Amino acid sequence: MKKICVFVGSRANYSSCKSIMKAINAHPDLELQTVLGGAAVLDRFGNIEKLLEQDGFTVTAKFYMIVEGENPTTMSKSTGLGIIELSMVFSNLKPDLVLVVGDRFDIMAPVIAATFMNIPLAHTMGGEVSGTIDESIRHAVTKMAHVHFPANEDARQRIIKLGEDPAMVFNVGCPRIDTVKHYLDDHRTGGRINQEEFFGKYKGVGGMFNIEKEKFLLVSQHPVTTEYGDNRAHIEETLQALKELAMPTIMIWPNADAGSDEISKGIRHFREKEKPEWLHLFINLPVEVYVKLMDLSACMIGNSSSSVREGAYIGSPAVNVGTRQQVRVRGKNLTDVEYDRKEIVKAVRHWLKAPRPESEAIYGNGEAGARIASILAGLKHVPIQKCIQY
Repeated sequence: MKKICVFVGSRANYSSCKSIMKAINAHPDLELQTVLGGAAVLDRFGNIEKLLEQDGFTVTAKFYMIVEGENPTTMSKSTGLGIIELSMVFSNLKPDLVLVVGDRFDIMAPVIAATFMNIPLAHTMGGEVSGTIDESIRHAVTKMAHVHFPANEDARQRIIKLGEDPAMVFNVGCPRIDTVKHYLDDHRTGGRINQEEFFGKYKGVGGMFNIEKEKFLLVSQHPVTTEYGDNRAHIEETLQALKELAMPTIMIWPNADAGSDEISKGIRHFREKEKPEWLHLFINLPVEVYVKLMDLSACMIGNSSSSVREGAYIGSPAVNVGTRQQVRVRGKNLTDVEYDRKEIVKAVRHWLKAPRPESEAIYGNGEAGARIASILAGLKHVPIQKCIQY
């Protein structure tokens, strides 16, 4: 039985690997080890331990690594603590392979720990291009990983150009689309969000409105770490645009990257000063709810990759603000704007009048998890010693 250790560092990270975890659990030749850390174990970022258990997963190990502050220094310290903690976790669990997802800063800890301990490393969603520190992290992980699961052919070719062995680069699609497909199908065949329970169950703060009868905006804007010090000014442009639009708005708090506190302060100051009845804020929302909100929303705003990846598949109109997703492969659902309130308002108003975009399977068709589990089970030997292929 091959032991596959999956690192989960946040709720968003979980949505990106949930289908892989389910497929590993169901495979007769694989054993799933789930390691929980990063923002995923912190209440203020939406602790997901109980959610994993409700979904039928056993948390094999958990640890704490996030240093308070959300700035470049604490981000670096958090990574160091994560390496220390995960060295012990991997030593105890003795996995045959460690799997990490995406490009968030917290995956550097399991990547370095596993590599230094001669544990084969698999990486999903590598080979893409974007903005912020994620760009550097993503390609650094590619150069340390032994097995690659990119989400599209463009990414696969880029990984090969980075000198990786083509025999170890598998275009499987994005595992997040697996989850999106499941909940989108459920939503469109009658599994609607219960309006009466929505605000009560998931709480948050702010005004109430009818999410099925009123047009609303869905906003998710995270810090850009390479623009540290400017993030408050960036979110203030978005908030002023929302003020002008004055539409019912659901907004998600920023993630734990450096600059998070800048955005949080900007949001709090705006709420205290403007007291917007049209705005409702949530720390986080379960993926099944978020997918359905994407399908219902009149337009998404911000810089989350969800508008690029899931948004293309769902056909969600989206306004992408700033540089965080600047050159990622995108569909016709996306309009790019600068950090400028006038541009944001203009783009949103365009989508309020335009036909809803058609679905585009740019990042796969919803079968990535099963493909990844099958490939992992079939790999007889993963050489630890890597060699550049050009």
